[in-house]
Amino acid sequence: MANHSWVNEFPGGVTVCDPEGIIVEMNEVSAESFKDEGGMDLIGKNMLDCHPEPSRTKVKELLETKQLNVYTTEKKGVHKIIYQSPWYENGKYRGFVELSLVIPSEIPHFIRD
Repeated sequence: MANHSWVNEFPGGVTVCDPEGIIVEMNEVSAESFKDEGGMDLIGKNMLDCHPEPSRTKVKELLETKQLNVYTTEKKGVHKIIYQSPWYENGKYRGFVELSLVIPSEIPHFIRD
């Protein structure tokens, strides 16, 4: 990932795309997660091509409407939270950032007033 060295070893996946869905940055965890699809070679490719329906339509809608999307998923017993958010630079919409974080089996929950 260019210019943001701290994110390279961040323990969650970070994938960044432009407004058309072209992947512009990935960290090592993201590349490893998508190694079967090409890993770092996905940079410069459209992420819509990596999604089957109905996910493709959902991602296209998110890019167009600039809406936040958050959900949890489980694959091979590993639970993750996926946080997809539009990102802006100097107030201009620049695309989406996806964070993919493993959810520990035990996680404390605090209510703070």
